[in-house]
Amino acid sequence: MSERLQKYLAKAGIGSRRSCETLIHQGKVIVNGEVAKIGSSVTDTDVVEFDNKVIRVKEDILKVLMLNKPEGVLSSSAREKNIPIVYDYLPNSFNQRNWISIGRLDINTSGLMLFTNDGGFANHCMHPSNTLDREYLVRARGEFTLEKKKQMLSGIMIEDQIHKFTDVVEGEKNGTNQWFSVCLVSGKNREVRKIFQSLDLEVSRLKRTRFGPIFLPSTLQKGKVKELEESDIDALKNYGKKS
Repeated sequence: MSERLQKYLAKAGIGSRRSCETLIHQGKVIVNGEVAKIGSSVTDTDVVEFDNKVIRVKEDILKVLMLNKPEGVLSSSAREKNIPIVYDYLPNSFNQRNWISIGRLDINTSGLMLFTNDGGFANHCMHPSNTLDREYLVRARGEFTLEKKKQMLSGIMIEDQIHKFTDVVEGEKNGTNQWFSVCLVSGKNREVRKIFQSLDLEVSRLKRTRFGPIFLPSTLQKGKVKELEESDIDALKNYGKKS
């Protein structure tokens, strides 16, 4: 049975389907001795090579890791200068390169990040159609009004895209600072910060506390990793179907 090359590469742990498509487009994938093209399909009898190595899909047990990402850490596998990256915190017992991040956090945002050894599962979790919502704890400075809350929920046009929260809960207020708990479904780059900034609210702290049905445990210290139980993985698989 044949399958799309990018799906085959993702199942082999090379990266997400989108990143694998980029590798194919860049001419970095070889199939049966020839540079692969976008749209190619392969079977188990084809010889697929990447980075001068033959790629085989292994029937590995699906694993998912949870990281409590600290601030000041890049959500990237590429190192810039001496800035730490999230992969520095993953266990050496499994080839770090084969861990695929399920979504990213910007360098100044802390909290819950998930990683998996299965590209298909990563694609499921990140695909917009599965509506896995994210929850964030926000501390912001500025005047917050009912009108601003309505705008956050109805949607704000930023850089030719609509950005909005599905829920906004006001928390403790200290002077000019106030805490909020916000939820959103999409995973646009820096979306939480952009929404607050568009309403003249300055975000001073941002932490992701939930991804779909998975909550960040209060006992998981910054920089520490925990492997998810099978029941948690099943909950992630089924969460989008129920939403």
